[in-house]
Amino acid sequence: MWTRLYALIVKELLAVLRDPKGRAILIGPPIVQLLVFSYAATLEVRNVDVMILNRDSGHWGQELIERIDGSPTFRKIEIAGSQAEVRVAIDNQTAIAAVEIGPDFSRNIEAGAPADLQVVLDGRRSNASQIVAGYLSQIGAALAAETPAGKRAGADIVSTVPRNWFNPNLTYQWFMVPNLIASIALLIGLIVTALSIARERELGTFDQLMVSPLRIHEILIGKLIPPMMIGLFHITVYILAAVFLFDVPLRGSLFLLYGSAIFYLGSVAGLGLFISALSMTQQQAILGAFLFMVPAMLLSGFATPIENMPGWLQPVTLINPLRYFLVIVKGVFLKDIPLSEVVNQTIPLALIATVTLSAAAWLFRRRLE
Repeated sequence: MWTRLYALIVKELLAVLRDPKGRAILIGPPIVQLLVFSYAATLEVRNVDVMILNRDSGHWGQELIERIDGSPTFRKIEIAGSQAEVRVAIDNQTAIAAVEIGPDFSRNIEAGAPADLQVVLDGRRSNASQIVAGYLSQIGAALAAETPAGKRAGADIVSTVPRNWFNPNLTYQWFMVPNLIASIALLIGLIVTALSIARERELGTFDQLMVSPLRIHEILIGKLIPPMMIGLFHITVYILAAVFLFDVPLRGSLFLLYGSAIFYLGSVAGLGLFISALSMTQQQAILGAFLFMVPAMLLSGFATPIENMPGWLQPVTLINPLRYFLVIVKGVFLKDIPLSEVVNQTIPLALIATVTLSAAAWLFRRRLE
């Protein structure tokens, strides 16, 4: 049996690695995605343009403008002469926000009266607008604390000092790169496995494989191991990049990470084999893989917390292997999660792998009947 398995594993690896296009797909896109997602795919808002309509001639209005201009968030500050200019800037998306300082702004601050600011936001960019509004509110709050009324009330105000655990400086690469380790392994593992049987059908070698001395479970193992080996290679490359290129701290155990990665890649390969067994052509296999992959990314907690999703949708995430491995990867890198938590997240991965591989074996047997 071991000789037959070895021959099938070597055959699968050569089928992927001998093809120049196949090698390019396995090496090029993951590296490009690592660089693009790590530096460009961020929820932070920087280098945005803001317009200011200053109708106040006092000191505090000018002080507010200087503070907004000195913020690293904003790239350019445009001074508007009228509300019509503000409307044109927002309509044409040349500014994401406009701040209107009222004529009594400085007078009200000196008198200790409430001094309001009007902030006009571009609702077409809702997420960025909300973040910019938060930045402007922080600048306004800092200015209010330094006004005479703010200093007098400072002794009676409870001050809060935020402390961010696990990521003190809120470095976005610390969040993004561990997520990419799991996401790219899903992409590569699913595509390589989904194409394996579909490729056999297009080349006309599937029937030969079925009548070979290999048994069904041997075919599954032979088709399962090469994508897992490729996936472990990509995980290793991404771990090295995370530690040495992006300076992401590795606080947990690599042994636990790789142990859970085997079950994760097994569940991904099982899904790929199931899709491949259903597909008749490689095009159908690719479409099937992306049909699963896009919802898997959205329902994994990668970009939005699962708790924020509708109650009827949250149970669907239980069959998503990416959901569990994201918890493990981020926990091992940033939190040094214990063995018990890794086991709790790995058990669902083992169940998913068992179910999908059993379903793929059942489809294979149906082909023989």
